[in-house]
Amino acid sequence: MAQAVRHSAGRLTVQAPLLLAIDNGTQSVRALLFDLRGELVARSQVALDGYRSPQPGWHEHDVDAYWEALCQACRLLWTLPGAERARVAGVAVTTQRGTVVNLDRDGRPLRPAMTWLDQRHTDENEVPQVGPLWRAAFRVAGVAATMRHLVGEAEINWIRANQPDVWRATDKFLLLSGYLNWRLGGRFVDSSGSQVAYIPFDYRRRRWAGPRAWQWQALAVTPSMLPELAPPGARLGAVTAQAASETGIPEGVPLLAAAADKACEVIGAGCCEPHVACLSYGTTATINVTSRRYVEAVRFVPPYPSALPDAWSIEQQVYRGYWMVNWFKEQFGHHEQSRALLEDVAPERLFDDLASSVPPGAMGLMLQPYWTPGIRLPGREAKGAIVGFGDVHTRAHVYRAILEGLAYALREGKERIERRGGVRITELRVSGGGSQSDAAMQLTADIFGLPTARPHVYETSGLGAAIDAAVGLGLYPDFPAAIAGMTRVGRVFEPIAANRAIYERLYKQVYLAMYRRMQPLYRDIARITGYPQGASR
Repeated sequence: MAQAVRHSAGRLTVQAPLLLAIDNGTQSVRALLFDLRGELVARSQVALDGYRSPQPGWHEHDVDAYWEALCQACRLLWTLPGAERARVAGVAVTTQRGTVVNLDRDGRPLRPAMTWLDQRHTDENEVPQVGPLWRAAFRVAGVAATMRHLVGEAEINWIRANQPDVWRATDKFLLLSGYLNWRLGGRFVDSSGSQVAYIPFDYRRRRWAGPRAWQWQALAVTPSMLPELAPPGARLGAVTAQAASETGIPEGVPLLAAAADKACEVIGAGCCEPHVACLSYGTTATINVTSRRYVEAVRFVPPYPSALPDAWSIEQQVYRGYWMVNWFKEQFGHHEQSRALLEDVAPERLFDDLASSVPPGAMGLMLQPYWTPGIRLPGREAKGAIVGFGDVHTRAHVYRAILEGLAYALREGKERIERRGGVRITELRVSGGGSQSDAAMQLTADIFGLPTARPHVYETSGLGAAIDAAVGLGLYPDFPAAIAGMTRVGRVFEPIAANRAIYERLYKQVYLAMYRRMQPLYRDIARITGYPQGASR
């Protein structure tokens, strides 16, 4: 491995290099320094509190505020013990997926960023129309409705229909990762591993779609609006003088391509082989496996690019995921949060106690976590449901039912990946905020019937970005070596046989039947109330 050399008091001192990972999530921006063993040397965090919803379902954030939060996080980092700027060998950015930015010819934001949580939809008669041959092909394939939905969800189509002045003035249409990489390195270049959005991206080849692809007809974007793409680990440039003055990162430090946050979590958790699945208990809960083959776990829904340049992440997701846990804590967890302040303990420990006070299966309380409708599985008509209430149930049962419902949904995703991908998953690693809960970890092991491990560090998305940087800089010879050297498991939770038996029956006999039984009712609700639009068809 390479080492950084510096002069100190006239002597030559050898210092191991550090890697700076910038992780712009939904709730905060974190600046993270890792060493070459994957140990977190220093960490700073700045909350993102500038979100706004001008109308129900809209979700936006000031574009410049993302950059300002990144700068503030970096400046704070350099004040911490161990955060030696002279040892920084490279920097890599990982961000939330699907958040888009419009810039004019001078690089100025034209409107707030539309985040991945935004739910606005463009009417069918207001979106660009694909040619008759493509429409016929979609009908034959049975995906015409899905394609209409995807085109209606595309942010650039909504902007074209509702803010034509912004659309006409748009010179660059970037994901948040591309925007931050541009601010750091001064070039419009982004990682192919970050391209998860309604954009003309060829997921099979991990590059922009070919000139005859249907996406160019269906999306109001042109090739000139999009950045150059580079694979994970490639050099995107170097930190500019302007960025150095605003962040404190030394000028000229190499800027490396990483990938989207979920993809980085996968390799940061050490999941580079398809038999090891990565569960992410974050705002969106997901299960991912790394595959060297292009596999669609759901037909016509592509796997996403991996943080490895030659692989894909086969993913199944629960869109609102651990957002439901935070919702519960905000609405019903005031007692635990107040106690935590009085007793000077982490609130999560008290919520673990709450979940552990209830037996496995929550005494028959079953939750279906479809708080936000899907595209195909589940369908757009899907809604959340809690069934099995009785007079014995308390908020503790509801809390455990939420945790169990999320694990059931992700187990269903695991089985779909196994069927479509021809793999057998035998181990689980769990990252994200929910991984810090012992109760959530144990019930996950019990519901899946598999050993379930925490990675050695909590910041797995940042670690994945650091791994990309380490390989790109030649500090490791290849990705297998970097993942072996920088990741390892922490505590492992083994399934408890008695709990597993209960969960097996509830999952197979109850959970798997819930959506099929409830679907007609969901459609009736959509038909009567009009929400979600078009879901009753």
